[in-house]
Amino acid sequence: MTSDQPGRTVHRTVPAAGPDLLPGLDVYDVSRVRTAPGILRAFNDAGVLAPADVHVARRLGDLAGDVDDAVLLGIALAVRAPRLGNVCADLATARETVSTDAALPVDLQGLPWPEAQEWVERLAASPLVAGGDDGTADRPVRLVGTLLYLDRYWRQERQIAGDLLARSSEPAPGVALDVLSAGLARLFDGDTPDLQRLAAATAVLRRLTVVAGGPGTGKTTTVARILALLDEQATEAGARPPRVALAAPTGKAAARMEEAVHSEARAIDVSDGTRARLVALDGSTIHRLLGWRPGGRGRFRHHRGNRLPHDVVVVDETSMVSLSMIARLVEAVGSQARLVLVGDPGQLASVEAGSVLGDIVGPAAAGLRMRPDVRTRLGEVAGQAVPATDAPPGAVVGDGIVVLRRVHRYGGAVAELAEAVQRGDVEAAVGVLRDGAGNVAWIDADLAVPGAAARLAPVRDTLVEAARRVTDAAAAGDGRAALQALASTRLLCAHRRGPYGVAAWTEHVERWLAAAIDGYGAGGRWYTGRPLLVTENDYGLRVFNGDTGVVVAAEGGRAAAAFERRGELVHVSPSRLQAVETVHAMTVHKSQGSQFDEVAVLLPDPSAPILTRELLYTAVTRARRRLTVVGTEAAVSAAVGRPVARASGLERRLWGEPAPA
Repeated sequence: MTSDQPGRTVHRTVPAAGPDLLPGLDVYDVSRVRTAPGILRAFNDAGVLAPADVHVARRLGDLAGDVDDAVLLGIALAVRAPRLGNVCADLATARETVSTDAALPVDLQGLPWPEAQEWVERLAASPLVAGGDDGTADRPVRLVGTLLYLDRYWRQERQIAGDLLARSSEPAPGVALDVLSAGLARLFDGDTPDLQRLAAATAVLRRLTVVAGGPGTGKTTTVARILALLDEQATEAGARPPRVALAAPTGKAAARMEEAVHSEARAIDVSDGTRARLVALDGSTIHRLLGWRPGGRGRFRHHRGNRLPHDVVVVDETSMVSLSMIARLVEAVGSQARLVLVGDPGQLASVEAGSVLGDIVGPAAAGLRMRPDVRTRLGEVAGQAVPATDAPPGAVVGDGIVVLRRVHRYGGAVAELAEAVQRGDVEAAVGVLRDGAGNVAWIDADLAVPGAAARLAPVRDTLVEAARRVTDAAAAGDGRAALQALASTRLLCAHRRGPYGVAAWTEHVERWLAAAIDGYGAGGRWYTGRPLLVTENDYGLRVFNGDTGVVVAAEGGRAAAAFERRGELVHVSPSRLQAVETVHAMTVHKSQGSQFDEVAVLLPDPSAPILTRELLYTAVTRARRRLTVVGTEAAVSAAVGRPVARASGLERRLWGEPAPA
């Protein structure tokens, strides 16, 4: 320790990193802050901290007159956290869980980490840091136990928990139980009713419901029936029909939910009036629902002081929604309105900070966690036994969470592999792949090795055959058949760039197709049969980020881009499309919410941070009928054994677990 100012003690942990820690460091690397002091320099040189992290920490330290190395490091890690998807930095686990962007190998354990308890104490003493959850102090950084937040994210997390717990604390009023029971029996009339009936009953009885589950478990089917039951409740009470909002994080997901609800509404046993109202529902992005106002004084038109006018708000693909967006949504929903969150907590989380759906579902992912009195009432109304639960004392949020488990869409080895991946069973997952039985195949290859692409002959043949069907239908002007052929097969990558990425494999596929199909790609940019991926929302054209289309031959020798919307074929002049790319391959992130008959997933190097359990699970569950996994055993093992661990305090706040020490 040294004293740089009279009466002030400053902790100096270690000097900057030297050549023994980072051999071959490029002194011209713009990601390095040469003026960074002491410990910040070491972590910046190691690729743990970006320049922005360093500069923010230094600026705050300068403003407060606090130059304690350990405090500045903690603040820099808190700044870094949201960029990596974390809500906060957990000082207790930072040393074991930290990652680096450095191209060269780095001994992260050899970095000058402060001792955890001393680190917390030094942060707690800083004028930059507020302590605890009471919210009395107004500081740029907040320390709760060992969790260090930027103030904004602490406030958002605290607000979300408070709003959701308030919404969970009391059931929805005025429910006609006899009408609900009759409706459940009519709409869920199978011989062996599963949790869908319980999920629907829960959504009518409560103001907050989470309908979770993997692909093909009937989430959207359940949503359509929930809306029908709520419409029938209003009819019975002589009230106006409920005002319903269908929303999702992307335009594509919103359109897909809208179409699924319409399709289900046409098939279920409801009155003509109820059916007409369900078929009239429109889906929108969450941004549009809240009234996005770029450049305005407030971000959204709807907020706590100007609530949404809807009685029911349904949000699909909630796993993709960030902490900040959930905060804005939850505060805008009316206090007496019903909020239904739908999604798969096992899928990839938002690319921004937070894993909100996973935190909300929490221990309910392993089974229902309802309080005994709630469970009893639910069973009586649904006419169905409710599985036993062991809800933590006071955990009211569990009363509205139902995780659907029966898969109706895919099965066989794909289902076995998905289940093994989801539970983190490396041996079982590798065993399913090695057996090569049923509808799963494995090509054990490292795609970065020269010539590895030659081993993908089965994948090549599948893609060529699908492209041939797309091209033939497009040349005949049959847009619907071309779209169906395009949707039958998909190549998925973890990255956009690099030897394992979309860009490289798009070039591979184009060479395969050019060699196998006469004249493929001829005719300029808008060649017949070109598969398209929309990369930005265009509300005027009603095409959305993630939508796929095909260039088809139209009358007069012109080209048209064919898309499907609400079950109808839509043709758009290619010249009006401002943001599209060729879709021979797509990232796993982009594929969320979609499914294909056949899927080939290309796994990156085992050391790639993006290779996680959630990424592999998401990729595997995109396949309806057949799956091919391309990657080494080490890559498969790394993915299954590496769950995403995002630092957050939301689950603790909702489920009443003890605060971190």
